Amino acid sequence: MPRDKTKSHERIIEAAKKEFLEYGYADASLRRIAANAGIQVGGLYKHFASKEEMFDALVEPAIQDFYGLYHDIENEYFGDIKEVSEWEPKSEVTRAMELIYGRYEEFSLLILRSRGTRYEDFKHEIAQLEENATLRYLNEIKEHGCTVNEIDRTEFHLLTTSYVEAFFQPLIHGLDREKAMHYAGTLEDFYRPAWKNFLGI
Repeated sequence: MPRDKTKSHERIIEAAKKEFLEYGYADASLRRIAANAGIQVGGLYKHFASKEEMFDALVEPAIQDFYGLYHDIENEYFGDIKEVSEWEPKSEVTRAMELIYGRYEEFSLLILRSRGTRYEDFKHEIAQLEENATLRYLNEIKEHGCTVNEIDRTEFHLLTTSYVEAFFQPLIHGLDREKAMHYAGTLEDFYRPAWKNFLGI
């Protein structure tokens, strides 16, 4: 009878997660992963073609959840444009922080342990996504009769980058969930008037 690979696969996933969390992607050892999973190194390749594919399997579900939430919030903003009289934030920081702390290990890998992978610029990609979405939103509300400020694109880029960086600080500093959620509310309260003043909405 053929072997059931399910249990082996689960052991590899857990061993890989532990290895990447401890050493980071760049310094992770396939030999240690295999040893901790109780198999030979060659056995890893029956499940994953490479170390990077192994890392992908750990972080991609969390990334898809993050983008899914991001686009849900984005749709809420754009869905309200016809009724817009004043910009009303959608508690996006709190909602995203809840998601991140629900997948704490996966996001720790993504933000803290992804050097050497295609994910190491994830924060920059999020900042770019936020810039583009905000500019589209400003154009849309202008078309619906709202007045907004003319913004300096360089300043806007720097502010958005610092905002995204600030968002991930609880993870970087190892805050527990309760402190991270409190910080999320503080961050929203801090940036809300600043963004409204800068954007003129």
